[in-house]
Amino acid sequence: MIKRGKNMSEIHISENSSSEEVYPFARVIHELVSLPVTMRSRNRKGVRIEQGKLVDNDYTGPILEEALEKNGVIHAIPDRGAYKGVPVVVTPLHDMEGNTIAVIGVVDVVCTIDVASVFGNYPEIVRQVEEAKKAAL
Repeated sequence: MIKRGKNMSEIHISENSSSEEVYPFARVIHELVSLPVTMRSRNRKGVRIEQGKLVDNDYTGPILEEALEKNGVIHAIPDRGAYKGVPVVVTPLHDMEGNTIAVIGVVDVVCTIDVASVFGNYPEIVRQVEEAKKAAL
């Protein structure tokens, strides 16, 4: 829900948020990472954003569904849907009690680039990314 007061706006995301309500949050992530982003609430379909544009406002995908079901981070290559064959990572958003209220996903570039060549001058970043890749397998 987006509330607009006299001098401020608030964004609230719940398990029943519509695609219109999750869009501002998903858009921020998209703009931050410049990658395709998908997001939905637990009980309603959500959005798919690519190249700065809202591509679908009634979206769900198999990995979003899996992350909702498992209540955990999923690194996978979908076998169907809009991102079939493309590595993705999806993570749940939790409420204060740890319940999943929404999930958000991005294309997993960590699986698609040679991190050592890109961050060769930053060995600590390379170490952290390589550890995360191993943990995901």
